[in-house]
Amino acid sequence: MARVRPKIVFLTPPGGGTEELRELLAEHCQVVYADSLGPRDSDADYLVIPADPGNLGQTGLGDHERDVLLNSVGEALCLVTSGGKLLWGNRMFDTIDDDIKQVVLTAAQEAAVSFQGLDYDPGAEPPIIRREFEMGDNKLYELRMAPMIVEGATEFGDRAVGVLRDISHTGVVRKKLKAVEQAGARLNRFDRDAVAKMNAAQRLRLLEERVTKASKDVLDYDHFTIRLIDDHTGRLEPVISVGFTQDAIDLELYPAEEGNGTIGYVAATGKPYICHDTTTDEKYLVGASEARSSLTVPLMVGEHIIGVLDIESKEVDAFDEQDVQYVAQFSRYVAMALQTLNMLVVERSSTGASITGRFEGEIKAPLDDILRETDICSESIKDPETAAHLAKIRADVEAIRKRLKNVAAGPNTLLGVDDLSTVKADELLKGKRALVADDNDRIGSMIADVLGRRGCRVTLCKNGQEAINELEASAADGHERFDFVISDISMPDRNGYEVFSVASQIVPEEAIILMTGFGYDPHHSIVRASQEGMRNVLYKPFQAARLIDEVHKALTPRGSA
Repeated sequence: MARVRPKIVFLTPPGGGTEELRELLAEHCQVVYADSLGPRDSDADYLVIPADPGNLGQTGLGDHERDVLLNSVGEALCLVTSGGKLLWGNRMFDTIDDDIKQVVLTAAQEAAVSFQGLDYDPGAEPPIIRREFEMGDNKLYELRMAPMIVEGATEFGDRAVGVLRDISHTGVVRKKLKAVEQAGARLNRFDRDAVAKMNAAQRLRLLEERVTKASKDVLDYDHFTIRLIDDHTGRLEPVISVGFTQDAIDLELYPAEEGNGTIGYVAATGKPYICHDTTTDEKYLVGASEARSSLTVPLMVGEHIIGVLDIESKEVDAFDEQDVQYVAQFSRYVAMALQTLNMLVVERSSTGASITGRFEGEIKAPLDDILRETDICSESIKDPETAAHLAKIRADVEAIRKRLKNVAAGPNTLLGVDDLSTVKADELLKGKRALVADDNDRIGSMIADVLGRRGCRVTLCKNGQEAINELEASAADGHERFDFVISDISMPDRNGYEVFSVASQIVPEEAIILMTGFGYDPHHSIVRASQEGMRNVLYKPFQAARLIDEVHKALTPRGSA
């Protein structure tokens, strides 16, 4: 049978001096205000507090009623003089340890001294002193002290009331939040120079190691996944998964309140979601192996949702609102780390182009001078051999200008194409069928031209879907399959990982090459494809000669010389 809570009636309007007492009692008693008394409830303790609760001695309550009232409060109460004498304590105060009592008595005595002689204004809130102190292992207490109010007095006397509460749970929460904050700070502590030298797979592996360690050490979670929203397709792409089944990783999910699991719901609403039991929650879709409950929170940068963090447990009802607080705070640091890594790569790209552009401007005048001098010399020199040398100087100056422009173009160009203008026979590439996919017309055309000059038959696709259609068509009966595939990873419709997934069913995985600008991998296609066997990556801008080398490696079986 449920415990009947004692009922206490204040015969006074809400507010004033009764409000603090009401707050203290509300946890343990049913507190109401009334102008007069109604019929008593025979099944409940029923106490009446007149208009002035500050002076219980003048209330007219009997000794038994006062004892029941003060012992019903869930905190330890005491009355202490400025000389340190304990005048009274309730039953809860009598049960606390002596070392805790001493701390309370000392603090209450100091409070009584500070209150003594202060003016008392019945219409104002009485002064309150609040202290927190730790005792033993993980025990945290809050002590609130207020002056004793005597009816008719104009100033406070030498007595203070102490109210002691065990707030150990609050202390545990604070420590956990602090640990999460420290772990988040470590998560975002990157060496810019070191990160700049990493490729996309290495950067994400670094973040995965840090998130995994923090999840285990601080939050005590073993199974989690991070999915980010693909700006082009709108899908929630898995970028880090620990302990999740392959079926869960392969799920195609979108931000939507219905039909896309708890992950899609959180990505659409921005609200955390607790799945207490995976066997009964209709929103839950397959996740970690043997998962029985889950907690999903949004990953946000400012007000923008970039993805979700999903944590799963083999225990039923393993998560509560306190876990939501911990994981929500941790997710903010994860989102910051993902954003920082991407920004460092973009910064590297833009900085490189900026420096190259400034360098091009700095040497423009000297190059113009060289050309003018060669023009002057050409007018007076009749010797054919000397004239040929001057022509070579002019050609070299123009080549310098062109190469600087290509470098300044960053990932929007192919370097060293002119060095391969004289094409030698390439027996390995001759007659091979190649698919090239890049939404940058210039890059795609340059790659197709380099390969075409070496005898390849190139199919050039301007987006990922077109590439997938060509690949699927080549696999049909009676059609000639492609020998190798080169695809950019960042395209407006289907990303490089999706192209890789289709291509790997048609051509050997080692015959697939992915490309990205300066290691930028917004959809983490390189990481995911690498996990599935892809070995060849080109980071724009790359040399045309490097392209040929990678194609040769892609077409050479493992173990061949």
